[in-house]
Amino acid sequence: MSLRIVVDMNLSVEWIPLLKEAGCTAVHWSAIGDPRADDSTIMAWASAHDHVVFTHDLDFGTTLALAHAGKPSVIQVRARRILPEHMGITVLAALKQYERELSEGALVVIEPAKSRVRILPL
Repeated sequence: MSLRIVVDMNLSVEWIPLLKEAGCTAVHWSAIGDPRADDSTIMAWASAHDHVVFTHDLDFGTTLALAHAGKPSVIQVRARRILPEHMGITVLAALKQYERELSEGALVVIEPAKSRVRILPL
């Protein structure tokens, strides 16, 4: 997998090794930006640096829809238990399934039992 992913503050840094093992370039926002940065700052950075945002925050999808933006791609994990040991296999399967769409501009929503994709702009 050749995706470049920035992991939002609301997800654990524990995601980084799992994503890297799967072949992604991955960085946690806390390593590159202000931990208190707003969503628009993270989105702007991801867009400028050709990264996909990986988040548990539903606001990123709303931001994409309101802006009619074509990038950055966003991966939203929607589950109660969001650590890699609970959702890792499901997330990696969705990344593999939707890699092309994420590379071109998409919103991917991942739940424990299913995932879905919407092509950008929304």
